[in-house]
Amino acid sequence: MTSPTKFDPLPLAQRLIRCASVTPADEGAQTVLATELQRLGFSVTKLRFGAIENLFARIGSGGPHVCFAGHTDVVPAGAGGWTADPFAGEVRAGILYGRGACDMKGAIAAFAAAAADHLQTAPLRGSISLLITGDEEADAIDGTVRVLDWVVEHKQIPDFCLVGEPTCPVQLGDMIKIGRRGSLNARITVHGTQGHVAYPHRADNPVHRLVRAVAALTAAPLDAGTEWFEPSSLQLTSLDVGNTATNVIPAAARAALNIRFNDRHTGASLSAWLRAVLAQHAERFDLDISISGESFITQPGGAVEALRGAVAAASGAEPKLDTGGGTSDARFIARHCPVAEFGLVGASMHQADERVPVAELRALAGIYRAALEALLATLPAPSPGPSLTPSLAPSPARAQAPPPPSRA
Repeated sequence: MTSPTKFDPLPLAQRLIRCASVTPADEGAQTVLATELQRLGFSVTKLRFGAIENLFARIGSGGPHVCFAGHTDVVPAGAGGWTADPFAGEVRAGILYGRGACDMKGAIAAFAAAAADHLQTAPLRGSISLLITGDEEADAIDGTVRVLDWVVEHKQIPDFCLVGEPTCPVQLGDMIKIGRRGSLNARITVHGTQGHVAYPHRADNPVHRLVRAVAALTAAPLDAGTEWFEPSSLQLTSLDVGNTATNVIPAAARAALNIRFNDRHTGASLSAWLRAVLAQHAERFDLDISISGESFITQPGGAVEALRGAVAAASGAEPKLDTGGGTSDARFIARHCPVAEFGLVGASMHQADERVPVAELRALAGIYRAALEALLATLPAPSPGPSLTPSLAPSPARAQAPPPPSRA
């Protein structure tokens, strides 16, 4: 196993936690990080879109270009159950408590420490950047997608991106995510003709039609899975009529469902399938679909194997390559460059007393340092791109850009 970095990630993690940056609030978190990165020599550009604070920081101007992506926003602390102040960054018995300790202010601090360590050990080969948003835990409208627009416009696209989500289920180092399933939400309204239950021939019962349609949608699995993905899953989340009368056939019936789908499908293909099945059972219906992300996969080999080898050597674990779980901002980054996710053990994320052992936080910094060195050594060096001019001024708003679908 690798030794922890000379730069301790704990103080920065505590300062970030003490900013109560519940989406969309920032409460100074981005400034705390920007100040630290500038101290390390990064050029920092603050990017505010709508109410959301984001930043892109880079050191170096040539390739290879390795980017770390993450978010400073957190979910609310909740109504109770905490034994520590969720925004105090308290260390008790060797454990750091606080909202964001695990997801994912701890990982941001660990990467900053890893970058600082790397920059002191040898001349930089290529570039290191951080893409940090304040809008990951909510709708993801004014965060990573908008920053990526800016990155593309300014020709700052990375050669590889590492997202610091908490990926490890049991032990630090045991899982790297190289893809994610897509997510589709659908709301169905089947229309009928209201009438008296004693005279059904004078009515058209939409409940019967909806039940038959739902039965057809759930009759068989969507697929049996693929090489890197588990089987796609369709789950009904609501079936509702809202009828308080026992002698009235309602005029409409509604259902909602979510599909988490693998790389055998696309949002468009599933939308067409849903519409075709509904048309077989209902003459009149409304179908409202939102797709929060398509499935993606970063194929093993090259940079992924370099990352895997570095994590294994630095952690002593044998990381599994995986695509399970929910969505993350990696789904947006995958449109532009290869991406993988690796971070802390996620057992306490979004819970009361969210926490991380300080030793684990420091170990993550060491793993990130090893991963950064391996990626910079493995990725090819393209021709140099433009360097960033240091700036803490907001970039021009991009309000005219269409927002992406809301995150599931």
